[in-house]
Amino acid sequence: MRSAILSVKLLKTGFFVLLLTAPFTLLSQTVPLPNAFAHNDYFHERPLLDALENGYTNIEADIFLEDDDLIVAHLNPYFGSHRTLESLYLKPLAELIKRNNGQVYKGYNEPVILMIDIKTGADNTYRALKTVLKKYSAMLSSFSHGSVIKGAVTVVLSGHKPYKLIKAEDSRLAFIDEDLQKTNQDTTSTNVYKLSSCKYSRMLSWDGRGKMPEDEKLRLCAYVKMAHRFGKKVRLWSSPEKSNVWEQLLNCGVDLINTDKLVTLKDFLIARSSDQNNPGIMITNNAK
Repeated sequence: MRSAILSVKLLKTGFFVLLLTAPFTLLSQTVPLPNAFAHNDYFHERPLLDALENGYTNIEADIFLEDDDLIVAHLNPYFGSHRTLESLYLKPLAELIKRNNGQVYKGYNEPVILMIDIKTGADNTYRALKTVLKKYSAMLSSFSHGSVIKGAVTVVLSGHKPYKLIKAEDSRLAFIDEDLQKTNQDTTSTNVYKLSSCKYSRMLSWDGRGKMPEDEKLRLCAYVKMAHRFGKKVRLWSSPEKSNVWEQLLNCGVDLINTDKLVTLKDFLIARSSDQNNPGIMITNNAK
């Protein structure tokens, strides 16, 4: 009887361990998608894991500073105090990277971007964030005394951005998402900015019906070319969730396609790669 009880306990324990490790095991079969950006990732049923299992290499989380905690939420952090940036993103990423010998995706040598959209005060939130990031410095890209060292994960700050603090630091674990329409105004800070973004409607009025207007295409391509010249990847947020829009954005050199529809975009990017006879999913951006 005692041995039977022990067997049941061992079975339950094994099942529990399997549940914990299954998502990480599935990642070994996932094709990383350099152009895929998971917008407001924390809205998904399984934050981070849903994005990673679909191959996303760019993931966004909004944060609020509440009583020294960095809470992941979109509007109201008061009902999700357990949903911290560390518990939902940093700790799971660190565990995954440890399993994969220093990489988020095995064989994928580029950093995965974790965009952190700051919703509370820029400076005080960043100071709290620095303390948390320091615990995970081994996996993070860093800037140190004039040089950028690539890690498995690159943290990019959006929303309320601590420009002055970031630019004054000789060493740090975070970078900034620049306004695409201002990309020609701060060309000396290539070690500060990693992305260059703007709202789709501020750049384009085309809704995906018919052909993309030529003047809009030329304007977008010009901004993309400028951003790439200074080593920044380009993203348009709140773009229409349509494959023909995604196609034209990529044709213009836009690096990151912003979406809430993880599977739909994944299928589009894989099919597009196959149609172009590319071996696997290749990086299509021009930013260095």
